[in-house]
Amino acid sequence: MASSMNTSKTIPVENIRLFQKKIFSFYEKNRRDLPWRKTTDPYKILLSELMLQQTQVKRVVLYYEKWIKKWPTIDALASASLPEVLQMWMGLGYNSRAVNLHKTVRKIVAQFGCDVIEAMKQYKELPGIGRYTSQAVQIFSTNADLVTVDTNIRRIFISEFALPITITDMELWGIAETCLPRGKSRDWHNALMDYGALHLTAQKTGIKPKTQQSRFEGSDRQVRAKILRCLLQKSMSLSEMETTFKLEQGRLQPILKKMIHENIIEKRNTTYQLKEV
Repeated sequence: MASSMNTSKTIPVENIRLFQKKIFSFYEKNRRDLPWRKTTDPYKILLSELMLQQTQVKRVVLYYEKWIKKWPTIDALASASLPEVLQMWMGLGYNSRAVNLHKTVRKIVAQFGCDVIEAMKQYKELPGIGRYTSQAVQIFSTNADLVTVDTNIRRIFISEFALPITITDMELWGIAETCLPRGKSRDWHNALMDYGALHLTAQKTGIKPKTQQSRFEGSDRQVRAKILRCLLQKSMSLSEMETTFKLEQGRLQPILKKMIHENIIEKRNTTYQLKEV
C-alpha cells in the first residue's frame, strides 16, 4: 500500500486539478450517448459491463437493447435457461461471459435477494466478477466515491502523468483515488472512458493493453463458437462434429472436455448437448 501512496504523492495537486478540468471539458463537448448511461439500475449496468469486456461499443448497444427488452429485470434473466442465454449472446464472443453472467444473476437472486449492489461488495463470491466490474457497477449505479481502472483509464494515467509502462495495478489504483473528484464519480469515470476511447487512443499513444486479445480466426474460441451454434440447433455425436468441423485429429475432444468442465455443454450417452440449467 505504501507504494501506491508514494506514487500518488509525486503528482502535484495543481496538476491533478488541471487534469480533472481537461477531462471534464472534453466530456462536455464529446460525451457518448449510450443506453446504459440512461439508467442507474444495477442489473442493467452489470449487464452492460460484462458485455463491454473485449467487445466494441457499437456491437454491445444492439445486444444490450435486445437483452433488456427480453429480460428487463434480474429475476427474468435468472429464470431463463442457459441455452436461451447463449442463443441471445451468440455473436458477442467469449461465451464463457454469458455462462458466468447467468450463474452470477442466479446467485444474486438466491443469495442476495436481488440486491446487486450488496453482491458487488462481495464480488469474490460471484463467477466472472472482478474488482473492476464490482467497482464500476457501484460507481455507475450509486455514484459511490470509488474508483475503477480499465484499459482506457490505465492508458490515460500513464500518458498524462508520464508514468512507467511497468507501473503496478496497486500504484495505478492509488493514483486513480488521488485524482477522483469526490461526489462526481459517475461523470468522472464516464468522462475518462470517453477521453480514452475517442481521443487518447492506444493507436495515438502507442500504449498497448496489458493483455491483448488473441486472434479469433482458426482459434479454439472460433471452434467453441461453432460448437455452440450447432448444439443450439440439435445434439451431436463426436463423429458428426468431426465431420462438420474438419479439424486436425485430436483437437476437438480437449475443447469439448473443457466446455463440459465449464458447465456449458454435457455428454449424454454418445451425444453432446447444451447443459440445461
